[in-house]
Formats: sequence, C-alpha cells, structure tokens
Amino acid sequence: MSDQVIGIIAGILTSASTLPQLIKTIKKKEASDLSAYIFIMLIVGTGLWVYYGVLKDDIPIIATNSFSVLLNVIGLFLKFKYSPKEEMLS
Repeated sequence: MSDQVIGIIAGILTSASTLPQLIKTIKKKEASDLSAYIFIMLIVGTGLWVYYGVLKDDIPIIATNSFSVLLNVIGLFLKFKYSPKEEMLS
C-alpha cells in the first residue's frame, strides 16, 4: 500500500471522528455540552495542517485537513446555534 493511500485513509478516519458528535448535536438540537474552544483550536490546528500541506504539495494532508476544517466550522456553528446565549463560550 502506498504512503499516499495510507495518508488518505488515516486522514479520513481522523477527520470523520467528529461526525458522530455533529450528527448527535443536529438530532438533539442541543450543544451546551460542547466546548467552543475545542472547535476553535481544531480549526486553527487543522488550518495550519492545510497550509503545511500546501507548502509540501501533499494532497492527502491538504484534502483530509480541509475536510476537518469544514467539520469543525460546522461544529462551532452548531455550538452557537444550539447553545443558550450565556453558555456560548463554555
């Protein structure tokens, strides 16, 4: 198995790990148990991985971390949408 394939599989599995939480949040329409800070840190971290992937011209890093950025932006959006105003940044 090539290193590109291993990178893509690892990135997909890592990125998709947030999907169960996002699905649960959408179904329950409740997000006070989620932390906005974790989503912010993940967005910054995966955004830096995307930049690193661009610098290295590494498609698996770019693609999978772009997917992670998207999922974490959705998670942050859901946090703000489904949390009471006083709990926004908890």
